[in-house]
Amino acid sequence: MTAGFTQVADGVHVLREPLLHVNVTLVVGDGAALLVDTLSTAGQAAELAAAARAVTTHPWTVVNTHHHFDHCFGNATLAADPPRPVYAHEVAAAAMREEADRLRREAYEEMRDEHPALAEELPGTTLLAPTHTVHGETVLDVGGRRVVLRHPGRGHTAGDLVVHVPDADVLVAGDLVEQSGPPAFEESYPLQWPDALAELLRMTTPATVVVPGHGEPVDAAFVRAQHAQLVELAWLIRAGHTGGAPPERVAAEAPFGARPALHAARRGYAELDGTA
Repeated sequence: MTAGFTQVADGVHVLREPLLHVNVTLVVGDGAALLVDTLSTAGQAAELAAAARAVTTHPWTVVNTHHHFDHCFGNATLAADPPRPVYAHEVAAAAMREEADRLRREAYEEMRDEHPALAEELPGTTLLAPTHTVHGETVLDVGGRRVVLRHPGRGHTAGDLVVHVPDADVLVAGDLVEQSGPPAFEESYPLQWPDALAELLRMTTPATVVVPGHGEPVDAAFVRAQHAQLVELAWLIRAGHTGGAPPERVAAEAPFGARPALHAARRGYAELDGTA
């Protein structure tokens, strides 16, 4: 990883990891800092730490937007020695604490064909679970800056957090918003995701910088457009389920492409059947 941080607002910096295009956000206050997400491996996290130290020497608190490997497997490198607070939604924290073997196995299986070198590092990762959990909303003081951690509802996962920095008009959305590719629906709640994005949009202004989970920073207009696609997808899922159509037929008509839409349709049918 050779990327460094780029300032996107006053005291708010974003690093985009070049392999999976994962974003890490660094918020710098007076004598304190906040790191949002920690990347995929100890090696990536060590380079991330060096990049953050090039911006600030302040001690940091860590936030995980959710429990997927590319957003939290660097926790131990960035927050274990010396110990630093790590925040996540209670569902994500439970997954990291109780299901580490599953998360490592699924991460390896996801990466082994497309990124085998990265995949080889994942099974041996020490996964540091969060020390602090969020249910609905938690407000942090980051060196005199008010930073809001909010769970807007189920969407990409059951335990997504967004990070709002009001004084900089920046909103870190995690994988609730995607720019470099379609949303990922494997553990999603596609019928509830539009409501989560609507809640996120209530936190924005026309000038808000929205940091997606992957890709370039976007604005509220981009989020509204993705919200409209998710609304369409949810409608198609409900209509297909009511009409007894197979998920494959829904996916053929849905936005985001056939493969992501098929995952979405299957998850949406599971929601409607009460099994998700």
